[in-house]
Amino acid sequence: MSAERRRQSAVTNGSRDGTILKGGRTLMKDRAYAEIKRFIQRSDLAPGSFLAERQLADQLGMSKTPVRAALERLEAEGLVTISPQQGIIIRDLTVHEIADQYEIRAALEGYVARTLAGKLTASEIARLRENLHAQESMKGKHDVAQIVTLDTEFHTLFCDILGNREIRRVMGQLRDKMHRVIAKVFQTHPGRVDTSYAEHCAIADAVIRGDGAEAARLIELHLEVGKRFLLSPRHR
Repeated sequence: MSAERRRQSAVTNGSRDGTILKGGRTLMKDRAYAEIKRFIQRSDLAPGSFLAERQLADQLGMSKTPVRAALERLEAEGLVTISPQQGIIIRDLTVHEIADQYEIRAALEGYVARTLAGKLTASEIARLRENLHAQESMKGKHDVAQIVTLDTEFHTLFCDILGNREIRRVMGQLRDKMHRVIAKVFQTHPGRVDTSYAEHCAIADAVIRGDGAEAARLIELHLEVGKRFLLSPRHR
């Protein structure tokens, strides 16, 4: 049997040590996780809507096993609820969860800004300016998905530059959970796109010129404004 035939046989039937099969399953689970999360974040399905495991598997062209594993991971991250009686439900964040997550973000992002203030390289400043330029180009447009993507990129860029993998991991999880509610703010209050961009510019300028205390203060204020849009009764 040729090497290619042996490889195909191993993929189909699983090699004896399980290495190829295990790797394939891992890739399928990761793909299912990424695709379902993207669907939840970008779809128009409201919190409380149901997802069908079989339908997701058919859409992704895979068996229910990796889809089930992906859904369990998404449940652990708070994006869905899996109920034996009701099935898979898209979960919304509670008021307390939103408030708690903004507090965590303010602490983490404030620390990152203070640490990086005055230390950005020319290439890092260029990356920051590029993101801000892209945000400016979205003013007056209604591409909420792209606006949220650029907003996320701005906030995570500082964490990427700092290089602390744990902070980056936690920030990524927080942003994933809040993606839908942040998008809702931009959808229902289009003017927030412009004010958010202006606040981002002020934060970036403070970090670049080395004023860590001011950068941290501006981040806390920026996040507090965002939280009020989500939690204030007049904005609900």
